[in-house]
Amino acid sequence: MFIMNRINKNFWQNLKEKTGRPLFVLAPMADVTDYAFRKMLAKYGKPDVLWTEFVSADGLALAPKDAQEHLLKDLEFDRKRQRPIIAQIFSSNPQYMKEAAQLVERLGFDGLDINMGCPDRSVEKQMSGSAMIKNPEMAKEVILATKEGAPNLPISVKTRLGYHKDQLEEWLPFLLETGVQLITLHARTRKELSKVPAHWDRIKRAVEIRDEVQKNVAPEQRTLIFGNGDIESLEDAKKKVEDTGCDGVMIGRGTFGKPWFFNQKRNEPDLKKRLNILIEHSKNFDKHVSHKNFAVMRKHFKAYVEGFKGAKELRMELMTTKNSKEVKKIVKKFIKDNL
Repeated sequence: MFIMNRINKNFWQNLKEKTGRPLFVLAPMADVTDYAFRKMLAKYGKPDVLWTEFVSADGLALAPKDAQEHLLKDLEFDRKRQRPIIAQIFSSNPQYMKEAAQLVERLGFDGLDINMGCPDRSVEKQMSGSAMIKNPEMAKEVILATKEGAPNLPISVKTRLGYHKDQLEEWLPFLLETGVQLITLHARTRKELSKVPAHWDRIKRAVEIRDEVQKNVAPEQRTLIFGNGDIESLEDAKKKVEDTGCDGVMIGRGTFGKPWFFNQKRNEPDLKKRLNILIEHSKNFDKHVSHKNFAVMRKHFKAYVEGFKGAKELRMELMTTKNSKEVKKIVKKFIKDNL
């Protein structure tokens, strides 16, 4: 039996109705969607909804005080500029998920997403992330405990097509029966990781399955289906919606080095502007993400600094930096000498 949501209004359906179009949202990515990165997107090209990095519910419950403080830092956000925003958490322990959900609601998030798709081995050893696909009953307990902990928040799930093989025909109906408001499908299995092209034809099938399972459910209570995987531009995302009929698209790696990605009016900046945005990003990292090693910025360097003469050499220099002051010095010199 379909478990109806305990809140009167469907956050996701309302947001889609408000925009009058499919939704385009930021994917949760470890050591990427931190406060600094979200701040950059909020300024240069805000998505319809922002996501935090995933945070361990077990860590929030069991970690020493200093470790807990780091996790709480990952859940900080600008209440004026970084909304709507969804917190993503994970655990295979229903009680810890319930407690984490209570915290997320107290912190003022607009929704809570459960990670059931991460292939990281350390996460899977905790029977979390994509390991949940192998244990549906545990997944159900986790979802229901999360809903109990945050009865006033929309609960969603991000997952994959399956674990060793495509299990969409069984896995998706099971999730739909829990009454979550949104299911985001990374269009690959756990085994495939990101080694093969995303199977967007299966997102189309997911929409069909949703319509079949919830044919007797009022439209405003139906679960939305988002697709995820291999989106390189906003135009590409729009085309995927047309092809599949999904309600929205979640974009991850395509946003690297492109905080303007979601801006439907802004043209891509010239090289000088792009490099100055990189400097700004690194400053924001120093200011807001000081609890992490500056080396986290390296993946952003790779994305910002590519496709132009001298990019390789500049990138190699940036990889040695330890703070934003060093980044600024190196980049400004490159601009002066080359642009």
